[in-house]
Amino acid sequence: MSKVCEGKGFAPGHITGFFEIHKHKAHQKKGSTGCGLVLDQGIESEVQVGDSTDRTQVFLNGSLVRADTVNMTAEMLTDVPVIVNITANIPVGCGFGASGAGALSVAYALNKALSLNYTSNHLADIAHLAEVKTGCGLGDVTAQLYSGTVIRTRPGKPSGTGVDFIPSGNFTVLSTVLGNVSTKSVIEDKQMVDRINSAGRKAMCSVLDYPTIDNFILRAKEFTIETGLLKDRAKDVIEAVETSGGKASQAMLGDTVFAIPCEGNEDEVYRVMSEFGEVLRFNSGTGCYS
Repeated sequence: MSKVCEGKGFAPGHITGFFEIHKHKAHQKKGSTGCGLVLDQGIESEVQVGDSTDRTQVFLNGSLVRADTVNMTAEMLTDVPVIVNITANIPVGCGFGASGAGALSVAYALNKALSLNYTSNHLADIAHLAEVKTGCGLGDVTAQLYSGTVIRTRPGKPSGTGVDFIPSGNFTVLSTVLGNVSTKSVIEDKQMVDRINSAGRKAMCSVLDYPTIDNFILRAKEFTIETGLLKDRAKDVIEAVETSGGKASQAMLGDTVFAIPCEGNEDEVYRVMSEFGEVLRFNSGTGCYS
């Protein structure tokens, strides 16, 4: 390649409330079902393909990083080295779907840079495959193609999954990050997977029977308790939010509390959450673009 080709892509953050893991020998059929919130902020990626480098390099907010999912996504779309500059407007490693958003935004950017003319489903299938193979995620990519409150009803690659939605309109999400959780360490723990699948199946049935935001957050909180994934400090934040009249749960998988305030009590919920750390404010998102 004699010239440098450039492209940009964006994919939104996604907070999972509850999920169920579906293992399969075929990576295309491996994944998760569950329900979560798509955010208006996420990952922006810029790519340069060509003579600018002799090996693929990934920079996150200006710093050179190891990003297995992004590297694998790039390798599945081109055999030419790529320079990837990622700007993260969501926390990384804290339950905001940053790994999936990174892979998906890079897929969109490379599709633009190389004029590949792939469909959104095709790009998402590649990003999902990269997530599954690296053990960094199972279902965020499917949800990140959409907006609002997404219910993932069938596992596997995005082009073969089933999705539904909670009619929620626009909403505000407040979140406080308390720490990091390794997705890989959780989904490779067999006893934990059994608890997750039992609680996730129960939560899914309830939300499909009564698909409202309030019920989603309630079932998400029950899921964190039943699985044992709820952290002590996160429990304190959730209880404080509930005392203020709000509803909250812990992001999966991350040591992060998220809340959707009711009309009229956003300021109070924000104040209560700020006692535990910085509060991030998001709105409902609109999916990917390049």
